[in-house]
Order: sequence, then structure tokens, then C-alpha cells
Amino acid sequence: MLSSKEAEQILDTAELIYSAAVVSETVQRMAMDITDTLSGKCPLVLSVMGGAVVFTGQLLPLLRFPLNFDYLHVSRYNNKTRGDEVDWKVVPHTDIQDRVVLVLDDILDEGITLASIRERIMSSGAKAFYCAVFANKDIGKSKPISADFVGVTLPDRYVFGFGMDIYGSWRNLPAIYAVKD
Repeated sequence: MLSSKEAEQILDTAELIYSAAVVSETVQRMAMDITDTLSGKCPLVLSVMGGAVVFTGQLLPLLRFPLNFDYLHVSRYNNKTRGDEVDWKVVPHTDIQDRVVLVLDDILDEGITLASIRERIMSSGAKAFYCAVFANKDIGKSKPISADFVGVTLPDRYVFGFGMDIYGSWRNLPAIYAVKD
């Protein structure tokens, strides 16, 4: 865990990638796209804790259709900057059988976590699986999954803000920053 001073130093030297205004406009565009696709399907929306909490909180009020909501908690990072094994901390409490499921996540990095989520959701009997990620990181290689709805594309750098953390800090920023190279 970072001290307050260490967290401030990281932000002071970081590069702004997307402003709060661009982030807000992107969430609104995504809400319209998701509404166009899932209206009338009453999906089960699952937020991936903790990264997607900010994205989810801003997106849900903009969706113009009935839905059910739950969450799951799975991580490969656990406050580190490198991914490890997929760690399922909390599975959804809602029955997934025969449901249209929309998973919301903050970032599609290597795709390992989201592919694992899709596999688990579909093997639990979901009728259909959709995923929306606020950010897709351009890592220069193929991924085991692609998102149905993508907000912004990020460079292959360590980013934080708008739900994404750096050593557990700065999820609360309304904009997205990258650590200086």
C-alpha cells in the first residue's frame, strides 16, 4: 500500500491519457450502444469488483431498460502491477441459468481474466454473454476474448484512474493517467 505522499508523487509525474470530460462522454456513448443492443432482454448485469465499480456506477443510471444487478470479484493483480493466476474471490449470487448476462469491467488487458469469467458464466448455463469494458489496452498481440462494447483504447502502458488502480490507489480519479515511461 502506498503512503499518501507516494500516491501524490505518482499522480504528479503521470501523463493524462483521457480527461474527465472524454471519460464522461465515452460512458454516455457506451450506454446508448448497450441500450440499443440489450433493450428488451432484461439482462443480468455483473460488475467486476473492484475495478469496474466506478464505470458501473456511472453507466447503470444511463441504461434505459430493466435489468437485474449483481457482482463478482475475480482478480489477477491483487494490488500488484503484474497479473498472476485468476483468483475467484466472490461468484455471483444470482442464478445465471438461461439469462442474458452483461459483464462490466474496467479494462481488457491481456484478456485472461475476462475469458475466465466468460467461461464460468457460460458453463453456469447463461443463454448469452456480453461484455463491456471501459478501456481496451492495445498490447500488440491477440487476446482470448474481445469485448462487445469498448469505451476507449489505451496504449500498452501502466494506467490508472476511473476505477483502475496503481498499488491500490487512485481508483477514484475521474480521468485516466499513465505512469511515465
